[in-house]
Amino acid sequence: MSDTESIEPDLTARVATLLRDHDPATTDPQEFRGALFDAGLARVDFPPGLGGLGLPQRFQKLVDARLEAADAPMLLREHNGIGLGMAAPTIVAFGTDEQRRTLLRPIFTNEHVYCQLFSEPEAGSDLAAVATSARRDGDEWIVNGQKVWTSGAHNADMAILLARSDPDLPKHAGLTYFVCDMRDPGVEVRPLRQLTGEAEFNEVFLTDVRVPDSLRLGEIGQGWKVATTTLNNERVAIGSGAPREGGMIGRVAATWRDNPQWRHPGMHDRLMRLWVDAEAIRITGERLRQQLANGQPGPEGSGMKVLFARSAQEVSGFDLELRGEDGLRYDDWTMRRPDKVDYTGREPGYRYLRAKGNSIEGGTSEILLNVIAERVLGLAPEPRADKDIAWKDLPR
Repeated sequence: MSDTESIEPDLTARVATLLRDHDPATTDPQEFRGALFDAGLARVDFPPGLGGLGLPQRFQKLVDARLEAADAPMLLREHNGIGLGMAAPTIVAFGTDEQRRTLLRPIFTNEHVYCQLFSEPEAGSDLAAVATSARRDGDEWIVNGQKVWTSGAHNADMAILLARSDPDLPKHAGLTYFVCDMRDPGVEVRPLRQLTGEAEFNEVFLTDVRVPDSLRLGEIGQGWKVATTTLNNERVAIGSGAPREGGMIGRVAATWRDNPQWRHPGMHDRLMRLWVDAEAIRITGERLRQQLANGQPGPEGSGMKVLFARSAQEVSGFDLELRGEDGLRYDDWTMRRPDKVDYTGREPGYRYLRAKGNSIEGGTSEILLNVIAERVLGLAPEPRADKDIAWKDLPR
């Protein structure tokens, strides 16, 4: 009997038991998601007792399909993508038993919405250059600095935070990784208005914020290693996950079918090329997610992120061209403070403008091409004269 033949009946029975004991029609959604976590069905590839069953990630589709058919409350991935896709895998990989016990379940119930305090005004593409300081004070760390381009900080309860704990070490070695409570004194969130008119991003100022050492993930000075795990998970989360004809290409294909008056010579061939590219990205992403069963994702996720950004920008541009004058319509320039990141929603003008950020967020395409060259293809790295110099001695 194959693994699939033995696992699928067991999962089906577990879902049936969950639905019997927690009727979706009468159970509070937060309570249901907690029961989902306790049953090991929230993310089946996580270890037993931590929301999973230690199974290959591909079996999550079976669970989700059964839950959707029962109209059960699903995980709020659009509202808490950073918590579910980035913070949770990092906590599993580097958290202590106590941290896993206290931090993971509230992510899956949506009690704790996360943001990511990584990038800074002088440390975007060169993330290891972060200047936000973390100074040890007994059982706490005092954090001071500024973060920028922080998606969803205005709605976040918690944050994953990368800070400099030792300026006397080279930049990659002097970093430490924390979980930060966004409601603590000294945390200030300010909106950054984007090209779309929204303020989905923020700048965050940290002034004498006290973070307990119990919320440090990994060892002191191990922050770069922990952050790399987060970034690899982020790139898999951003670069994959849409179903066939989902996302941007699905919107454009539907527009093509429903509006023959907009079709022009030569555009069909271009649409087919974009559709095939999107399908190749989807299948590659599925394969990459299945590899998560063997451990944390590696640098291969950088390739998915680059392809996703390129495809989104090409498809959204094609959409505008297909619609002609109608493609330039934009219904609302007032500043919104959205509670989720919407890559494909609203009108085509919004999608075209929003896609411009896809090649920046989650690692710029230029940096990711370097990652692919060096860590996937094994090419010679670029010379970096600053790798062995103490951070405090680097020119800024």
